[in-house]
Amino acid sequence: MSAAMADRVLGTTGLRVPAVVLGTSSLGRRLDAPSAVAVLRAAVASGWRTWDTSNEYGDAEAFIGSALAGLDDSAGPVAPVQVFTKVDPVPGSGDFSGARVRASVAESLERLGLDRLPLVHFHDPERMAFADAVAPDGPVRALLDLREAGTIEHLGVAGGPIGVLRQYVGTGEFEAVVTHNRLTLLDRSAETLLDDCADRGIGVLNAAPFGGGALADDDGPVRSYHYRAVDAVQEDAVLRIRAVARAAGVPVGALALRAAGRDPRVAGTIVGVTSTAQLAQVTAWAATDVPDDVWPELDAALPDRAHWTGELGR
Repeated sequence: MSAAMADRVLGTTGLRVPAVVLGTSSLGRRLDAPSAVAVLRAAVASGWRTWDTSNEYGDAEAFIGSALAGLDDSAGPVAPVQVFTKVDPVPGSGDFSGARVRASVAESLERLGLDRLPLVHFHDPERMAFADAVAPDGPVRALLDLREAGTIEHLGVAGGPIGVLRQYVGTGEFEAVVTHNRLTLLDRSAETLLDDCADRGIGVLNAAPFGGGALADDDGPVRSYHYRAVDAVQEDAVLRIRAVARAAGVPVGALALRAAGRDPRVAGTIVGVTSTAQLAQVTAWAATDVPDDVWPELDAALPDRAHWTGELGR
């Protein structure tokens, strides 16, 4: 990858993360075990050795555990794989109690085949009231106890609504944040969150740089953004972005991938893949040189705030 995509330190954690982190949400929900393990092992061979997963990403953690157990270093040393996961309620339940958080971490350790976890995120905290989350018997206290015990090394929060994430950042207990769909070529809702994190030395990972599809294609119909059909303003912005990309001779996907990485407040971008072909495509996008004069044109194509995900309260 290019120098612009070199590793960065994740806030004050001391963890180093690459500019592109492998996301496993779709892999864990759409693939069978042999296919998923094949993609994961191809990721290792391609240099993708920081992976983002979650307790509720289908079979992702089990697939990762199988892939890690099957790594063969007989042909030479294999660089370690760094796995970040998240705590979640039991699928279909609303139980996000402290006891459930402890069980979620125990399940992740078993599936992954690890003794400790370098980074665990409190996942989608918008599912519960902030006061309940930080209660003495709540999930945040359980995570802090697990960190104090050394079961997890660092604590993060991963979610959607920017206002919610800022509440958790404000506690001073979290060392990392994952924000999704709010720092892209179509949306800058996360700017205030990034400012908060920079002030506190909190590391930021940006997820869903393609917005679920709208920012991955050079032509054809404009796909959905943030799991919803694009509105007319967003569609027009995507068409303008495509025109800028064509004029620069750069794929739209490369621009979308590189956009957040230009910001020194962002340590890495999480990208999900479900095939070796997608893995190769994203690797190529990450290595693509982007002319500096493209970025002001892309800024001009940004929709107004009323059409940002965060502004719509989603």
